[in-house]
Amino acid sequence: MNALLELSEKTITLERNEFLKVKGSIDRNIYFIENGSLKLFVMDDLEEQIIRFGYKGNFIVAMDTFLSGQASDLYIQAIKKTTLKVINKTQFDVFIQEEVNRKLWMQILEDLVLQQLEREIDILTSSPKERYNRVLKRSPQLFQEIPNRYIANYLRMSPETLSRLKKS
Repeated sequence: MNALLELSEKTITLERNEFLKVKGSIDRNIYFIENGSLKLFVMDDLEEQIIRFGYKGNFIVAMDTFLSGQASDLYIQAIKKTTLKVINKTQFDVFIQEEVNRKLWMQILEDLVLQQLEREIDILTSSPKERYNRVLKRSPQLFQEIPNRYIANYLRMSPETLSRLKKS
């Protein structure tokens, strides 16, 4: 991971609620979160549907536009003031030419696919309590970094339901 971070020649800071990426834009960067937190979401009938979070020590990327170079429906927005290291696609493409780095990238992609699949299965088949418990087990830091209203959206439940689950 350190070798990947060394590719970054630029650091940016987003203020709370500032957008890193909006729908319809193309973004060919990977971002490493030095501090702060972000949410990645789509809009559905004027309502956010949060797909992912990123916080200190995480990478975040709009994977669809990063890989395809096409415009994306995704938004990435700062939840609080956030500092990011920027790694552009050109630098990244050179980086993964080395076998060891390509293997690292494949492992990252495999983990991402498995996480997304697990999340989709959770949302489609699990009760709110089961979703809460799995996320708590998988990502306990999430509950320290991200406000409850965003976690509730991510878990597809009301903030009141999340509050009840946390108390029980």
